[in-house]
Amino acid sequence: METKISLIMTVFNEAANIEKVLQSLCEQTRRPDEVVIVDGGSRDNTFALIEQFVQQHLHDLPIQLLSRPGCNISQGRNAAIKAASFEIIAATDAGTLLPVNWLADLTNPFFEQDVQVVSGFFRADPAPNAPFQIAMGATVLPVEAEIQPEKFLPSSRSVAFTKSAWAKVGGYPEWLDYGEDLIFDLNLKRQGYHFYWQPKACVCFAPRQSFSSFFKQYYRYARGDGKANLFLKRHLLRYFTYLVFLPLMLKLIRTYPWLSLPFWCIGLGYLKTPYWRLFCHFPEFQALALPRKALALTYVPLIRLTGDLAKMCGYPPGLWWRISHT
Repeated sequence: METKISLIMTVFNEAANIEKVLQSLCEQTRRPDEVVIVDGGSRDNTFALIEQFVQQHLHDLPIQLLSRPGCNISQGRNAAIKAASFEIIAATDAGTLLPVNWLADLTNPFFEQDVQVVSGFFRADPAPNAPFQIAMGATVLPVEAEIQPEKFLPSSRSVAFTKSAWAKVGGYPEWLDYGEDLIFDLNLKRQGYHFYWQPKACVCFAPRQSFSSFFKQYYRYARGDGKANLFLKRHLLRYFTYLVFLPLMLKLIRTYPWLSLPFWCIGLGYLKTPYWRLFCHFPEFQALALPRKALALTYVPLIRLTGDLAKMCGYPPGLWWRISHT
């Protein structure tokens, strides 16, 4: 297999982050042989900042910048891959922080054995002394100890694949605006491609900083699930829990107060994993002062509730879209 690598990413209003990620690409121990960036019509100065970076690093990092106003993430990624020159495609996002060995770790398996897909990993990078972001990272993101490599589906924040595999499955699904990398992964699995698990290729990114932005994000994810007909049983269980089980339990507790104990045990069981992550895998949590620790612990159930409500709101519009477009 050829030894050259194309790195692709899509950007949209990333002026605050784009220079950091481009600089981190220059600092890689194994630099990409080309970078293809598709801008989806940024309304800030993202495009100008990339052009400026290109001029300053002509000999350090060959960058091809494409403008595709109005394209979604799938369309942008497909456009970048079509424009890429090499067979090995590495993908990341503009909002990530890339360790210096990231690209080398992500792509070495292609040169050591016969693989078509390499699954990198990602983790939260909350701001220090920020209880909300720390609680958000622990609540919504898995840690490496939880991953079953044979079942893990990589995010396009950190993944590499061959261009021929991408072409075989028809690329990223351009009809889907959110959750597109999940469908892309599933299509690769259905074609029989083996996913090589490479947790060392781990990127960092900042969790959401507010309930409103988190709600919007998970609403869109759930709408994507509905469009793609994914996780129906999981969504139905959520509706049953909040609309049937929870009201019934509260009514029974009024009549039989002793039922409150198993009810609270169930609730704590639902929050067990985020709290375990906080105490065992988030040094940022350990560094917080006691009042801020208590605040982070309080945020966890509120984040879980917000995410569940966002999914319950987002899934029906996605399902209706699927029905109306079938």
